[in-house]
Amino acid sequence: MDRTTTRRGFLGTLAGAGALAASAGVAGAIEPVVRGKDARMKISSCAYSYRQFLTGERPSMTLEGFLEICAELELDGVELTSYYFPPDADRDYMLRIRRQAFLLGLDVSGTAVGNRFTGPIGAEHEKQLALVRTWIDHGEVLGAPVIRVFAGNIPEGMTEDDAIALVAESCQACADYGAQHGVMVALENHGGVTATADQVLRIVSRVDSDWFGVNLDTGNFHTADPYVEMAKVAPYTITTHIKTEVRPEGQGPQPVDYGRVVSILREVGYRGYLSFEYEAAEDPMTALPRAVSELRAALA
Repeated sequence: MDRTTTRRGFLGTLAGAGALAASAGVAGAIEPVVRGKDARMKISSCAYSYRQFLTGERPSMTLEGFLEICAELELDGVELTSYYFPPDADRDYMLRIRRQAFLLGLDVSGTAVGNRFTGPIGAEHEKQLALVRTWIDHGEVLGAPVIRVFAGNIPEGMTEDDAIALVAESCQACADYGAQHGVMVALENHGGVTATADQVLRIVSRVDSDWFGVNLDTGNFHTADPYVEMAKVAPYTITTHIKTEVRPEGQGPQPVDYGRVVSILREVGYRGYLSFEYEAAEDPMTALPRAVSELRAALA
């Protein structure tokens, strides 16, 4: 299908989603992602959820061990966060991880990289772009259909408008590269210049690619009502990070309402992974099994 068919051919059935974008003040935003009527969601976990075991001078867990845990939890997939690969990981290692995931019945739901696009144009910015390209290459080998990227904070001396323009330009370049390798690029709402849904949508509106969308992180909006923010970006969401808590403005952490999150995503026909990215205080070894059960109940 050409872009006109995939993006614009079904706008009549997505008027509600388009209205969300308009209400956010971004009338020029790209059209919502077109999906079927039956919203199907599966559960994944990010390796980041087990970061305390995967890092340090003597990590007590390997990525292989992480895969085993996810299989024990009977998850559908895993997000293989780039931070936790051995520094000398090569193509053969990526293929071994892909094979193990397959044999355990786990999809590689995506990968993720820790980049910053708001740095000044020059060598450092090129380095950030190169980092994303490298992990798009790795994602292709791993069988990851999507890579999560960050935007970054607004540096001193740069306006918000300039930061948004630079991030959009960077996302465009990465999405163009991802299109050549079969890996979609998903921008996360991760504070900084993506702290609000309106900021995220201002960036999204500038990227012209079927290979680009949003990584909705349910724990990273800190406005008065984070769920309103989630609903604004939901039509453009292609992958997610599910937190066990939300932190509304001026309040402490509160348990996430899984049912409300699922309803928001079902409203826009989201079909994809709900990937746990656990950050709360409790040990993930005890917290994640309970959280998975609660999310499964919300999906039932």
